[in-house]
Amino acid sequence: MGQLISKRDGLVHGVVPRVHFSTSEEGPPRYSPHNFDATRRQQDGNLQIPPTIVVSGVESSESERRGSRVELRRSSLYSTLDLVPQLEHYASTLPHQKSRSRPSLEALRKAFDEMETRMEVVNTTTESGVNSLPATDGGNEESQASEEKAPVRFGWVTGVMVRCMLNIWGVILFLRLSWITSQAGILLTWLIILMSVTVTSVTALSISAIATNGRVISGGAYFMISRSLGPEIGGPIGMVFSFANALACALNTVGFAEVVRDLMQEFGVIMVDSINDVRIVGVITVTILLLISLAGMEWESKTQILFFIVLMVSFSNYFVGTFIPSNPEKQAQGIFGYRTEIFVSNLKPDWRGPEGNFFQMFAIFFPSAIGILSGANISGDLKDPATAIPKGTLMAIFWTTFSYLAISVTVGSCVIRDASGNVSDILTGNITDGCVGLGCNLGWNFTECIRSQSCEYGLANNLKVLGQVSGFYYLITAGVFAASLSSALGFLVSAPKVFQCLCRDNLYPYIGFFAKGYGKNDEPLRAYLLCYIIAVAFILIAELNTIAALISNFFLCSYSLINFSCFHASITNSPGWRPSFHYYSKWTALFGAVISVVLMFLFTWWAALVTFCIIFFLFGYVNYNKPKVNWGSSVQAGTYNMALSYSVSLSGVEDHVKNFRPQCLVLTGPPNQRPALVDFVGSFTKHISLMICGDIIMEQDRHTRSQDSTDSLVKWMNKRRVRSFYTPFTADSLRAGTRHLLQASGLGKLKPNTLVLGFKTNWRDSSPESIEDYINTIYDTFDSNFCLCMLRMMDGLDISDQFDFEVNQGFEPDESVENDDQQSPERESADDLSDKGDSDQIKTVFQNDQGKKTIDVYWIADDGGLTLLVPYLLTRRKHWRRSKVRVFIVGDEQNMEEGRNEMIALLKRFRLDFNDVIVMTDSEKRPHVKNLSRFVDSVAPFRLHDEQQDGISVQELRQSAPWKISDKEFEAFRLKSERKVRLNEIIRRNSQHAALVLVSLPVPQSDCPSALYMAWLDTLTCGLHCPAVLIRGNQQNVLTFYCQ
Repeated sequence: MGQLISKRDGLVHGVVPRVHFSTSEEGPPRYSPHNFDATRRQQDGNLQIPPTIVVSGVESSESERRGSRVELRRSSLYSTLDLVPQLEHYASTLPHQKSRSRPSLEALRKAFDEMETRMEVVNTTTESGVNSLPATDGGNEESQASEEKAPVRFGWVTGVMVRCMLNIWGVILFLRLSWITSQAGILLTWLIILMSVTVTSVTALSISAIATNGRVISGGAYFMISRSLGPEIGGPIGMVFSFANALACALNTVGFAEVVRDLMQEFGVIMVDSINDVRIVGVITVTILLLISLAGMEWESKTQILFFIVLMVSFSNYFVGTFIPSNPEKQAQGIFGYRTEIFVSNLKPDWRGPEGNFFQMFAIFFPSAIGILSGANISGDLKDPATAIPKGTLMAIFWTTFSYLAISVTVGSCVIRDASGNVSDILTGNITDGCVGLGCNLGWNFTECIRSQSCEYGLANNLKVLGQVSGFYYLITAGVFAASLSSALGFLVSAPKVFQCLCRDNLYPYIGFFAKGYGKNDEPLRAYLLCYIIAVAFILIAELNTIAALISNFFLCSYSLINFSCFHASITNSPGWRPSFHYYSKWTALFGAVISVVLMFLFTWWAALVTFCIIFFLFGYVNYNKPKVNWGSSVQAGTYNMALSYSVSLSGVEDHVKNFRPQCLVLTGPPNQRPALVDFVGSFTKHISLMICGDIIMEQDRHTRSQDSTDSLVKWMNKRRVRSFYTPFTADSLRAGTRHLLQASGLGKLKPNTLVLGFKTNWRDSSPESIEDYINTIYDTFDSNFCLCMLRMMDGLDISDQFDFEVNQGFEPDESVENDDQQSPERESADDLSDKGDSDQIKTVFQNDQGKKTIDVYWIADDGGLTLLVPYLLTRRKHWRRSKVRVFIVGDEQNMEEGRNEMIALLKRFRLDFNDVIVMTDSEKRPHVKNLSRFVDSVAPFRLHDEQQDGISVQELRQSAPWKISDKEFEAFRLKSERKVRLNEIIRRNSQHAALVLVSLPVPQSDCPSALYMAWLDTLTCGLHCPAVLIRGNQQNVLTFYCQ
């Protein structure tokens, strides 16, 4: 095996330094050429055992250095740095967890040869044994000290099962179950119990599946739902669930206080009056419970164990009492012991009063089953939540269900429904004439009270039947105390634990104060006090009947979402959904979710509506703020599944002209350096079609880009609310990168059909190779049958250099631009700029309201309609809605009106609301001499002037400068050049105040020199004070006036 090396010891003299790498919280692993453990061969074989590598936190604090122990990390068979699988490599997702990192691929590639070389040297020194050093014992001392300070953790029995059983056993068991049995009968009571257990059992199975799909920390139901369905659903449930637990604490405390008040009244003790006595006892009780909670989870757990013992004694007392023969006093109260006729009589329902129906009984009983989340709510205090939560919760449901069924059938077999409690009602002899009720067959005549409906005893009239049946009455009272107090204490502990986890996630403002934990168990003392204040407030109100309906709905809503979380995680088939608990079904989970919602409305419809309104309000807040959390929720997996499914199904759909969308590949480079180009394309593609920002990285610039630049640029686009993909691509040239992106970008039918790029403003000062590369990119676009869009801002698109000196005409100056004291955002890198807030993002003209300015469209050539479609899509946006579109067409003066009417008719058939059509009748005129000479001067540096040079052939000049324009080519294209100059004169005359100008892009002939074509593009759009777009479709229809 490898050698143990203590990190506190220095290097042994004469030993070759060994490789050591470490991790810290601030950065990736660092590798250094020391502390490398050699391998050695086994004595009895030739198998070479891989060495171990000692890892330590170099930059950790002194306390961590003293407390950390030697950790061995075994290397694999392939390399000394390549480690075997280890648990610590996968712990990086846990909060507050110091994780270890495996070496990166780059480190493995660079270090492989060097490490192998050093291995040979180290192997020669291991035989001497000088490398073997014993580990120091300091780590053991520190570990013993840490064990003494370890937080209290609970197993599945005390942490989950007992806690859930105590919360399920509540006041309803002792004070309402016998009454429900009298109303519904034993059979329907069992049905009510089993229906409730079905809902809770299905929910428990879903809880078990979620709890075993990865480590569950504190937060209980909120943690499970939020990590499964995301913060939008988890946040509202966490807030509502915490509040419901606080109210449930108040309810159980009031239930306890009412029993104490009734007991005091039996002994003639009254403090103030009946209501204020409940308030006084309730406040004192919840204060004592708070002190127990503040003492720590250990004391709270001991108190719960005490309550559990009291309940066990109380149950034993009841069951023993059912076998004790009844004396005349008990028989007068309707208690006769086990009798077949009583059992048969109580099998059927006997509905009485306005609440006498099945669903009312179900609604009264169901809140007794809401305690199944008590164990999950303290998941952070469990030793092994993945094992404890499933086992403890299911066992608690089993034993409590058994107790409910047993008590209902035993009390229904021993007690009749009506009795007077008067000993004198006993029958003498066999005279039963005129006797009514089951008591007649048992020797008692309760006819008078039955007919007058004044019976005070029996199952239907006395809520304290269990105490009267039991062997000792006050032990049942003690059981009522234990049940109510244990539930109140459980809810008082659950609410702060869940709320603390919610506060730490920072989903809602102003609640971070309650996230702080204290002590070894990270106790939420501040949240305890908040829960105490809420409970006291509702105890003082003392009118909780209305709130009780809300609490049941809050818990049912939580059950519904827990079941839906399990169903959704299963149905999305996410590879990350691998629960170790396999005894669940996605369909039973869906059933549990649906039935929980149905029960909400069946119990109290108005409370269900209030619950959903609160949930939707809290959901809207979180969804609007979009918190920066990523929990790998099933919603993300579902989104991926839907996107994949729709993309695949779309591949089988044939293209149709009515569904054409300009799907744009935009050559933005880093998008934050050309925001105008991003905003322009986003203006007509957002929520409509595909947009991909392509960033072609030259090979020489690849190493200067940071590794996280892609993520930072995507964040920048998200902050700007740009719906676009970002695709970086490394290539040797612009043309090569664009060619590959045109072929490879997109997926199925979601592929670009339009290339958008910025105009090369500095083309005159650029190298001939870069101009050739740029123009060839345009040629390749047309050869690929793509549409083409070219945006020109008069001072360029790139904002990375000149921002301090002049404001680009493509941007509107605002406070952040004009303030000289602020740092220029354009001088920052792509990473720095993307991390800034929205206020630091440059605002372009495409983000401003354009008012009633015009969009001028010069539809010179019929390209299929893309030149008209883009401005139409722009006018659907809020900023361009009031802009008026003017369409300029070429025509002659004689047929001007006819041509105009034909174009208006065509636009109407296209259903485009473009009514302003202008016919350019002077486009055939020669341009002004000044403008023409300016054009000639602009191309002069790119001409060969071969006719003016004697003795040199054109071929020789071509070889020396292939990009230049020969005199023959210049003359051949003279007429076309003059028309471009003339068209520019018309555009400048008509569109001085336009918001945007779109001009049909001329398609270059194959023999047109690149420099001349570049001069044409420059000439068409020069001299404008607004953005200009050169646009060309691929000669295929994108507009139609047919319905099919």
